Amino acid sequence: MNENFINLHILISHSPSCLNRDDMNMQKSAIFGGKRRVRISSQSLKSTMRHSDYYRQYLGEPSVRTKHLWDTEKNNLKDQAIKALSARFDEDLISQTIELISGKKLDSETKVENDAVAPWVMEEIAYFCTQVKNMEAEKLEPKKLQKQIEKDSRAFRQALAKGLDIALSGRMATSGLMSEIGKIDGALAVAHAITTHAVDADIDWFTAVDDLQELGSGHLDTQEFSSGVFYRYASLNLKQLQVNLGLLVSMESEETEESRAKVLDIAAHVLHMLATEVPSAKQQSFAAHNLADLALVIFSSQPVSLANAFEEPVKAGNNGGFRQPSIQKLNAYWEKTHKGYGLLERCAEFSLETIEIPEGIECKPSLPELENWVRQNGEA
Repeated sequence: MNENFINLHILISHSPSCLNRDDMNMQKSAIFGGKRRVRISSQSLKSTMRHSDYYRQYLGEPSVRTKHLWDTEKNNLKDQAIKALSARFDEDLISQTIELISGKKLDSETKVENDAVAPWVMEEIAYFCTQVKNMEAEKLEPKKLQKQIEKDSRAFRQALAKGLDIALSGRMATSGLMSEIGKIDGALAVAHAITTHAVDADIDWFTAVDDLQELGSGHLDTQEFSSGVFYRYASLNLKQLQVNLGLLVSMESEETEESRAKVLDIAAHVLHMLATEVPSAKQQSFAAHNLADLALVIFSSQPVSLANAFEEPVKAGNNGGFRQPSIQKLNAYWEKTHKGYGLLERCAEFSLETIEIPEGIECKPSLPELENWVRQNGEA
């Protein structure tokens, strides 16, 4: 079987913390099953993974996400591009290229912004610089340049591949040359993580000591925080990722062993980050550096979330705690959906707990072994 989707299901228990806040400095939350759950947004999770040391070590530099194309008072895209590409292209060519692909005139005297925060990849800008340079030599019009790039879309995607996070998360583009050829359909869908159980938050009334003040405190404030077992879910479209990376021409193309092996390696890294990376918010105060308690990986023909395992909030076990009953409910709900819909899936699971798992799920003794199972297409 060559299922096109990998569904990643993670349970991770966080000690008291406030990992994701709203505009009122309160924990993000959601109502699910009629009860309040603490929430960590998908944007927070993706940003955490993208900026992690692990990402840089194994997947390269992340994209630069900004709306600041040019601003004399701020670090901006033009300055970043000149710094990264000055050995290959002159400053005027880089500026001309950014103007063309963004549709914005860079004025050295004023602040120039894009319509929205957008991800940019330096190698992608370098690719466009080369095309613009060739266009000048051949006196091509921008529209002809666009058609030329569209004909060679695979080379464009291969340049984009240096920004793997764009290939995973996708990109909206609304102006300039990017509005025509820069749109990327995301291959990775990430859900907002929610607690498997209802949560009543605590309020910390805290003070800051002023060593040079004899009485009272230098600062008084409050901070909401809580603890809980979070369900993280993501689905990776393997075929879409191959197209986004320029490994395949289109979604209709037949994948090769080599192209599939490359995205399976990326999938294993995504699994690792989803199970180990934690948002940095308020960590100096709470240090909730927790690793996943369970990771369930499923090769499937479609994306399938198991969030409804927790639509009825998990209740604490006989001896207290939500970890064990959350694991049990996740596995039980997988078994219901797997059998109820007759799903053709390959499944494997790693758990810190010694548990009885349903028939049809392979047990892996460690996260690295689960990652290797993913790399081997779930066949070992």
